[in-house]
Amino acid sequence: MKKYSFLCLMTIAFSVVMSFTLINPLQTSLAGAWHVQNGTTEQVVIFQDGYFTHTAFDKLNRKFLGSFGGVVNVAGQELHASIEFDTKNKEQVGQHMHYAFQLISKSNLKTNLGGQEQQWTRLDEGNGALAGNWRITARMNNGQMQPMQRSSRKTLKLLSGSRFQWMAINPETKEFFGTGGGNYSFKDGKYTENIEFFSRDSNRVGASLSFDGSVSGNTWTHKGLSSRGEPIHEEWTREK
Repeated sequence: MKKYSFLCLMTIAFSVVMSFTLINPLQTSLAGAWHVQNGTTEQVVIFQDGYFTHTAFDKLNRKFLGSFGGVVNVAGQELHASIEFDTKNKEQVGQHMHYAFQLISKSNLKTNLGGQEQQWTRLDEGNGALAGNWRITARMNNGQMQPMQRSSRKTLKLLSGSRFQWMAINPETKEFFGTGGGNYSFKDGKYTENIEFFSRDSNRVGASLSFDGSVSGNTWTHKGLSSRGEPIHEEWTREK
């Protein structure tokens, strides 16, 4: 009888631990895009596949105000981030930062990620064929797809269910080369970006770019015209 009771208690304890692990995946709960706006200034945070970006911009006045991001995970009620780029302060690159957060509801998040505590509204839950953290790995050159050698310099494109942001960075040297983003759609083989901020050229804000796109496993291929009107054909691979 005592043996049976002990086994029952162990089974119950194991079930409780497993239930907590399965029903409390904060990484999943935070996945997607979040938004806050004060006047014409907007802030968007994307959490996807263990990576995040935080960007402030003024779409109406075509102003890029700053962006930072990197690898992120959840520990209790804190976000633990390893910063890979920061457009305002490159000395933050390589630093490990902790940010408090509270998931008020499925659609509302309170966090000090932007420097002060604010309440954010969810834009999407990070679902979709393209939702993920992608790295460019090949580009068409002279009619042939040329692989890009992996190095500390990289161009990433982070997509939630409705938002995108690309960034060209070098975490090792703390260099930042550019970023842009906005909202996107992907339907019937057509990938369309609507640009809401662009660090290098504010005149790109408001433009829409459409590409033929397809996803096969961890490879995303798209081709079309760049924001400069130049033909592009690229392959992107999911970062793990």
